[in-house]
Order: sequence, then C-alpha cells, then structure tokens
Amino acid sequence: MDFNMKKLASDAGIFFTRAVQFTEEKFGQAERTELDAHFENLLARADSTKNWTEKILRQTEVLLQPNPSARVEEFLYEKLDRKVPSRVTNGELLAQYMAEAASELGPTTPYGKTLIKVAEAEKRLGAAERDFIHTASINFLTPLRNFLEGDWKTISKERRLLQNRRLDLDACKARLKKAKAAEAKATCEGDTVPDFQETRPRNYILSASASATLDDTSCPPSWAEWKEEYPGGWRTPCFFLLPLNPSVTRARGCLSLPKDRKLWNDEVDKAEQELRVAQTEFDRQAEVTRLLLEGISSTHVNHLRCLHEFVESQTTYYAQCYRHMLDLQKQLGRFPGTFVGTTEPASPPLSSTSPTTAAATMPVGPSVAGLAPPGEAALRLEEVTPPASGTRKARVLYDYEAADSSELALLADELITVYSLPGMDPDWLIGERGNKKGKVPVTYLELLS
Repeated sequence: MDFNMKKLASDAGIFFTRAVQFTEEKFGQAERTELDAHFENLLARADSTKNWTEKILRQTEVLLQPNPSARVEEFLYEKLDRKVPSRVTNGELLAQYMAEAASELGPTTPYGKTLIKVAEAEKRLGAAERDFIHTASINFLTPLRNFLEGDWKTISKERRLLQNRRLDLDACKARLKKAKAAEAKATCEGDTVPDFQETRPRNYILSASASATLDDTSCPPSWAEWKEEYPGGWRTPCFFLLPLNPSVTRARGCLSLPKDRKLWNDEVDKAEQELRVAQTEFDRQAEVTRLLLEGISSTHVNHLRCLHEFVESQTTYYAQCYRHMLDLQKQLGRFPGTFVGTTEPASPPLSSTSPTTAAATMPVGPSVAGLAPPGEAALRLEEVTPPASGTRKARVLYDYEAADSSELALLADELITVYSLPGMDPDWLIGERGNKKGKVPVTYLELLS
C-alpha cells in the first residue's frame, strides 16, 4: 500500500477546516453561498423521490414475500451474487399437505376426493403466485433497486462534491474579505505619525552615522515637517533605525509599513485569483449536479412504466386465481354429497362492468316454455330463441372451457352475441357463435355498446 503521510495530513486538515466551517454556518457565524430557488426545488424533489422509492420498494418486497427470514436470505444471496434457491410457495405447500391427507384418509371417499380436487387447485394457485412474484421482481423491483443503487449514488456523489466546492468558495470569500480589511488597516496606519519618542528608547538603536547627525531634539514635530525635511520619506539614506523587535514595529505602524502594504496587496491579489478559480469550479459542479437532478423526471417516467407493468402482472395473477377457483367451484358442485355455497362470486378483475349490472342492462328475451329454474333441470338449448330485438355483442376476455353441453366454450378476444332470458342466473347469459349457443359466464365477457 502506498502510504503518503503528507497527503493524509493534508486531507485531515481539509476535513477539519470544512467541519469547523460547516459548524459555523449552522450557528450563523459564517457566510454561506445560497443556491437559487429552482436548484433547491430540484434537490427537494430528488430527496422526496429517493425516500418514497425506498418505502415503496420495501413494502412491495413485504407483499411478495411476507416471511422476513426469507427476505433476509434473498438479500444475502443477492449481495453474494449467487442464485436464490427455489422456494415452495404457501399454496403449493398446502396442496402437498392436502394430497397427503387424501392419500391417508382415503382417496375414494367424498372427503378424500374433495381434498384431491382442492389440492390441485391450490397447486395451480401456487404456480400462478410464483409467476407473479417472478414477473413483479423483474419488471418492478429491479428498476427501483437500480435507481437507488446506481443513479441515486451518482447524484449523491455529485452533491457531496458540490457541497465541498461551496465550502471552498465561501472560504475564499472569507479569506479575501480578511485580506482587504488588513490592507485597509495598513493603509490607514500609514497616514499616521509614528511615535518616535515612545518607540525609539525601547525598540530601536541609532546607527553611528545617524547619531552623528541627529539627536533627540532634532526629530520633526509633525509628519508634514518630516516629509519636507526628508523628501525620501522612510528610505532616506541619512537616517537609519534598526528595529529590535520587527513584529512590534509593524504593529505600531513604524518604518516597515510600505513593505507591509505591498505584502497585503499581494495577498489580496492572490485571494482574488483563488476566488475566481473557486467560483469557476463551483459553477461547473453546480451545472453537472443540476443536469443529474433534472434527470429525475426521466426516472419518474421509467417508474411509471414499471408501475403499469406491475399492475398488469398483478391483474393477470388475480384473474388466474379467479378462474382456478371458479373451475374448482364447478367441480365441487358436481360431486355427490359435496356442499357448495350460494354466495355471490367475486367481481371479475378485468371487466369494467359488474356481473349484476351487466345482467341488469341486458335485454330480456321472451319466456321459453318448459324452461326450468336453475338447478332443477338442464337447459334445453333447442327451445331457446333469441329476442326479436335488443341482443348485444360481447368480447371474450379469457378462454373458457364448457363444463357441460349446456355451456358454450369461449376463446379470448372473439366476438359473440349475448342475451338474457327470464329466470336466468344474473351471472350467466346465453351466448351465440354461428350455429352454436350455450350459457356463458358474464365475468368472462366485455359487453360492447
């Protein structure tokens, strides 16, 4: 390792100086360069985006994987860049237990048969859940993580650089202000009369040539007379004062003031040059940071697209669950001795019109002689005739497999003619396609106006 002690000491000094400066700014004891209102709004929007993205990411992870131990395990595998092992979903685990119970309790009994059928449905639900988790992780969670671990880290790095450039700029401004104040003080002290009677006995000795031509009583009584008698001013060759303590001499504003004024002028020029350089670097870094912050708008557009994909995958998942449970309910209804509830089925996930509303708005055809109420006898399709007027077109949302000869099998996206009959279940309609007709579930249809 290349250990540079000088660089380490320099970095430590810079860090300490900036810490002191930052503390003084917090307590209002130092000036601070303020950013414009538009830049501050960009910073606030970026911080808000980052905070809410983190919250949405964490809660979506909880939704997809409620088990905290499993989430920690997946996080560790991800950090170690290793493939996460396949994990059985809760639905698949329940299906396994039900199948084992049916095998042990008797697969030919009504209870065993029902357990087997429910286990098959739960297994399909578990597979649908696995697909949903995989799709949501790729299309939604991954873009959010990429923003937090990529774009946001870049923005944070540039913001730290901008903060350091601002601190350097404020330090240069303070240095220039102090240099100008010292220069002004030196200039003012240069226009006052030096107090020779006070300073000479304690701080100066006269050279031999000066002692021969000047005694204590020959000092001019005023600064104006001094300049008239000695046109050369401070540097006249006939008068030499040797300072015993130069620091005291400069503090009292004596013979070395012209040299001090030149040093302060050089210090002011140097401070102004450093200020110009610091201002240029600050402006350049501010522009880079501003461009990155304005890119948050593109991040919002990307997250909006990912959100639409997440909603679509979630809709597909719940639609699959609905179809699987509807099929399970039909299968359980055909089992002898199996109790089937009469509660209203769930609303369709994709249809914009509820089943009850759709059935209520459908035209009702004429009464058919011999049509039995639901559940008492099979529907005789040969006796069903469409109403003279009021039939509607409907688009099929999902594939549907007919459970018996009274139902009409459907294919997604096909168009059929539908109508209702008196006494029919409001969740069903009569559908016709060509010369085929049969009952169709309303939840699988989108009624067209």
